[in-house]
Order: sequence, then C-alpha cells, then structure tokens
Amino acid sequence: MPLSSDRVVEQARILHGFHLSERDQLDKVRRYWKGRQALPAVIPSSAPQEVKNLARLSRVNVCEIVVDTLAQSTFVEGYRGKDGEAPELIRRTWEANRMAARQSGIHRAAFAYGASYATVLPGDSLPVIKGASPRSMTCVYGESDDWPMWAFERLGRGLWRIFDEEAIYYVTDRPKPGEPGRNWEHLDTQIHGAPGVVPVVRFLDQVDLDADDDIEDADGIPLLGQVSPLMKVQDQIDLTTFGLMVAQWYSAFRQRYAIGWVPEDEGQKMKASASQLWTFDENPEEMQLGEFSQTQLDGYIKSREASIRHAAALSQTPAHELIGELVNLSAEALAAAEAGRDRKVDERQTLLGEGHEQMNELVAYYTGETVPEEAAVQWRDTSARAFAATVDALGKLTTMLGIPPQELWERVPGATQQDVARWKAAAQNGDSFRVLADMLERQSGDGDV
Repeated sequence: MPLSSDRVVEQARILHGFHLSERDQLDKVRRYWKGRQALPAVIPSSAPQEVKNLARLSRVNVCEIVVDTLAQSTFVEGYRGKDGEAPELIRRTWEANRMAARQSGIHRAAFAYGASYATVLPGDSLPVIKGASPRSMTCVYGESDDWPMWAFERLGRGLWRIFDEEAIYYVTDRPKPGEPGRNWEHLDTQIHGAPGVVPVVRFLDQVDLDADDDIEDADGIPLLGQVSPLMKVQDQIDLTTFGLMVAQWYSAFRQRYAIGWVPEDEGQKMKASASQLWTFDENPEEMQLGEFSQTQLDGYIKSREASIRHAAALSQTPAHELIGELVNLSAEALAAAEAGRDRKVDERQTLLGEGHEQMNELVAYYTGETVPEEAAVQWRDTSARAFAATVDALGKLTTMLGIPPQELWERVPGATQQDVARWKAAAQNGDSFRVLADMLERQSGDGDV
C-alpha cells in the first residue's frame, strides 16, 4: 500500500538529510574531476593579483584523464544469450533509450564518484532508462545490496521524488511566503510496477566491504572512486606547476636592478623594465647597476613529471597517456605498457556488467521477455593489440582447437552486435544456396544414369 502524505513528507526530510551529508564530499570530487579544485593553500590572501592569476593557470588536471581512460575502455556492445542473440524487446529498449551513447555517462560517474545509478521505469511502448549521478540521487540499502530500500532523487526547481518498493512519490521543498526553511509538500504518487523492488540499479567502481563504515582522512576526503585517491597527488602537481609559473614570470629572464635611482612615474618604470639598455641623463656616478642570475626551470619540470608518473602508478594508467611520451613503441610494447590498465578494465567490466544485467532483468519484467540464465553483457575490445595479431589468434582457435568460426566473430575488434547478426544471416543464406546447388547436382547426376 502506498505511503500516506504525512509519511511521505517525513521520509523526504530523512532522506534529504542523508543527501546533504554526502553532497559536500561529492562536490569536492566533482571539482577535482573537472579541474576546478581550490588554489594551492600556500598562497596568502595578500598575494598580488598576478600571483593569484598564475595560480588559476596552474591547474594541470590529471584526474579527468584517468576517468576518461577507463570510460573509453568500457563500452557495452550487446546483451547476448546462449544462441548469441539478445531478446528482441531488450535490444529494442536499449536502442530506444540511446544507451549506446548514454552508457558512457553512467560509467564515468561510477568511476569518478565510486557509484552511479540508473532508473528503469515503464514507458508508453518500451521501458525508460535514465542514468543518475550520486550528486542528484541518494540510495539507502539494507541487508541486501542488490536493490535499495529507498531512493531519493533531485529533479530540479525544488522538485524531488522518492522511490520505494511500490511507488514513486513526488515532493517539493519550495519555500512558502512567510514560512522560512524547507517546506516539504507531497504532490503526487505513481505506482511504478516493478516486481517488489525499488527500480534503481547501482553501478560500482569497486566492491569495498567497508564502504558503509568507511573512514576519512584529516581533510575529509572520501575514499571511493578514481578521483579521491589522486587528490593529494593532484595538489602536488598543481603546486609544482604554480612554482614553475612564478619562476617563469619573475625570474626565468635576467632581472636587473638599479641602486640610487627611483623612477618618477609608472610610465618611466615600464619603459625601464622593457628596455634592454638603460641610459640615465644625470649623476651616473652615483648609481649602481647590476642583474640577478637566471632561474633554472629544469627542477620544476622534472618534479612535475615525477608526480604525474606517481599518479599513473597509483591509478594503473599508462604513463604515456598522462605525459604524452610515445616514441617508437611496437604493438607488443604498447600492449605490455597497458597490461595493468587492461587488468583494471577487466575488473570494472565485471562490476558494471552486473549492473547492466540487473537493469535488463527489470526491462524483461516490464516487457514480458524471458531472460536466459546464461545471458551476459558483451564488451567492446579496446585493447592495444594489433588487429592482424588478433585475427591470426582467432584463426588459430578455429584451425587448432576446432572452435566454429561463427562463435568467434563477436571477438573481432570493432565488430558490433549488428555486424555479427548480419554476418550470420549472410552465412545462413550462403549455406542455403550451397544446399540447393548440391541437391540440383545430385538430381542432375541421377538423370544421367
């Protein structure tokens, strides 16, 4: 039975408190992910404006590259059963919701924050799938972590919705004239029709058994996702870059000084600063001119490269993707350099794949489809192996181990589910023509006897 309006308002207040407790941490992760983190704390508030401008230019964002590298290696190509074909309505639902493109947003949020969500609800003709960031959705889990007990989502403009195992409750917290603070009001209730579960699927970056009783460091940094472990290293990179830019601005060229002379106005000061040869009209014997030595920048550059390599090691990201150094690497050397990243991708594909399969279970329930137990998500091969080497290995599997070629077509790099279906259809047509030709040949031979 759906909740009463009073119970909905009470639950909204409780879930909103959970949402606020997470939002500060998630916002901090968002700033680091998108290169909007705070300026180095060593800069005093009284620093000149040009120093503050240099600090803003000193953000060298490594976190986004790490997230992008994983997201670009995790693309679902299809959902296939024992016979290699996905149930028709599941395939149509995937295409109708443009999940080939929108899956990337779900994966990126999972990698950045540690988790992301997708809602699966009935539609006019096919179920509707929408991704949700943990900054806009908060889920509460009980003893089972397969499905949440409650989900609370911000829709914008003061609108929210609450999910339970039976219905969706729309509420608003828009302030009323003369009533300060949040004024929760229940607006509407809709039965979602899911099979006794909250129709929200969670996608995880990793499984951590201590996630519900986690700790934070002294700065309040959370420990989940790809961005949080890199925050300290990101600060080091930004600080080193700031030192490099300050050195470039103030002392990378030779600084000159004059003792016994002060410019009369700002224009005279700027003229003297820009001049390569200083001349003075009067009392040159009372002045002393000189110059400071030039600051060497090699130490700053090497320090920054060391920090970036450290970030690459911590995140299992190939160093050449962060630094940009890629010189005369063969396909085998490139594959070896990316072996650690490939192992990390394999683990994430397993975790994300469970989320996609759980999502397809809801789609099958809404559409009346039957999902085979052996059905699984198929991932695009994005490894650095050479195309010719991969095809040669697949050919050896056929000739040496006797694996039917049709079972290996989906492993061809770049082959989509539509490509495999078209190849199988062409092969079946070819077999039909071959059978017909053999039959005609036999009949022709019988007539000659």
